[in-house]
Amino acid sequence: MSTQPSRAEVRTPMIHLSEVCKTFSTPDGALAAVDGIDLTVSRGEVLALLGPNGAGKTTTIDMILGLTQPTSGTIEVLGGSARSAVLAGRVSAVLQTGGLLADLRTRETVRLIASTFESPCDVDEVMERAGILHLADRRVSKLSGGEQQRLRFALALIPEPDLLILDEPTAGMDVGARREFWSTMHCEAARGRTVIFATHYLEEAEEFADRIVMMSEGRVVADGPTSEIRAEASGRSVSVELPLARLDDTLTRLRSHPAVTSVEPAGSVGRYRIRTTDSDSVARAVLTEFGGTDLEVTAGSLDDAFLTLTHSRTRTPVLEGAAR
Repeated sequence: MSTQPSRAEVRTPMIHLSEVCKTFSTPDGALAAVDGIDLTVSRGEVLALLGPNGAGKTTTIDMILGLTQPTSGTIEVLGGSARSAVLAGRVSAVLQTGGLLADLRTRETVRLIASTFESPCDVDEVMERAGILHLADRRVSKLSGGEQQRLRFALALIPEPDLLILDEPTAGMDVGARREFWSTMHCEAARGRTVIFATHYLEEAEEFADRIVMMSEGRVVADGPTSEIRAEASGRSVSVELPLARLDDTLTRLRSHPAVTSVEPAGSVGRYRIRTTDSDSVARAVLTEFGGTDLEVTAGSLDDAFLTLTHSRTRTPVLEGAAR
């Protein structure tokens, strides 16, 4: 079981990554799955690792769990190696697939894994916390995908870890199952546990995480509270009806405005969406200079931030033969 952290442990980052790279060999040469990231996670944080497929999220998680080693750079978990923290039962993970024996019953599975720890939690207690106590006698093969994820969650709770890592934990779940899963996770976070989760679901990151780290092509492209990332990536949007007369000239002048980042059609003819870093000045301009009407100003969404910050870019291949 976890004990109260010492003063030294409280001051020590839960996770610290410095200039971490991970390359894999491909027919076209070595590919940098993780390309020089720096990341520090403090005790008690709930952090969402967000990014499209191929962003490097799962590879980063695998390295934090000690399942694979970085090509270069350093990783510290609880002040030591990732592997030692995992072996001490201080780090647990809920991965997307695998790790379950189909012919065992639910309670048998939890009891089997609990037997491998020196001081495990009570089997029924972790099943109840994971919301699967009523499934105790059901075979794993008969559990739904969401129920199997809850079983993996119960297994992760057995050593009462300081750090809980989840890789796309609700992939394949329906909306109801996802809501129930995160309700359970809220309870665990309230216990002061540090939680890192990778997800494709923007609403999960926005609703559950204290902090969001966005990755694209192996790099961290944004790191901070949700509101700050939204503002950094997309500012605000001004939606307006523009007069059709001299429309081309109006659009050219708008796009040259120093506070305008983009101007795009927004449905009906003559209506445009203007992304801006200064919505007040742009709103004034479209009303007084360009004769705009039916103006609406909205805050940038996390979807906008995600698309802006993770927009694909050209990657420079690393040299063939780089160390793995």
